[in-house]
Amino acid sequence: MNRGSVLMKLPDSRKRRRARKRGVFARALRLLWRVALLSLLWLIGVALYIAYVGQRDEAAPADAIIVLGAAAYDARPSPVFEERIRHGIALYRRGVAPNLIFTGGYGGQGARFAESQVGRRYAMREGVPERAILIETTSRNTRENLSEAAALMRARTLRSAVVVSDPLHMSRALRLCEEIGIACVGSPTPTTRYRSFGTRWRFLLAEVYFFHRDLFVAPMPVTPMPAAPAAK
Repeated sequence: MNRGSVLMKLPDSRKRRRARKRGVFARALRLLWRVALLSLLWLIGVALYIAYVGQRDEAAPADAIIVLGAAAYDARPSPVFEERIRHGIALYRRGVAPNLIFTGGYGGQGARFAESQVGRRYAMREGVPERAILIETTSRNTRENLSEAAALMRARTLRSAVVVSDPLHMSRALRLCEEIGIACVGSPTPTTRYRSFGTRWRFLLAEVYFFHRDLFVAPMPVTPMPAAPAAK
């Protein structure tokens, strides 16, 4: 083979190498596109599921109604918390359960009242007897709300509950109930203070994030709820 033919083949080999590189890049790009599309479809599916669960009111006779905490301004509940309190009181008046459990600790430094204390005060002003109200004052988030509520239930041999929260919060609350061991159903507030498109969208995005975070956060060790007595 003479020198001229070698020189003629060099450009061809470069072209083939470039073509192979372009092929690898194109395949990687297609793979990334498919992964991105599947991820987007998954996230849309999770968001739709959260919205769907939030539209189901499954309130049924139970031992307790658990009202999940939200912000309070000194002795006054925030609009979001007030909606939850009012719905819990409405369920109590319907005879759904004989006990109201308010959850939520102290919101920050200098807070005079825990969220649960604010809820109890509101309910008593609405005519709910104090003996029907249970509270805990240490929890700071949804998981702790429900863990502390479970402890109150165990201490009084209460086995079932209706959980009250905002519609978009309900999916996470029910999932955590199952993890903690509370036999529960959900009853979302019929109205919500998250009314504008912007606030609902931010709330939904937050719940989609928490849905995935909870998949990787190690669950807290909890004492199982007492089993129902066997039928005789």
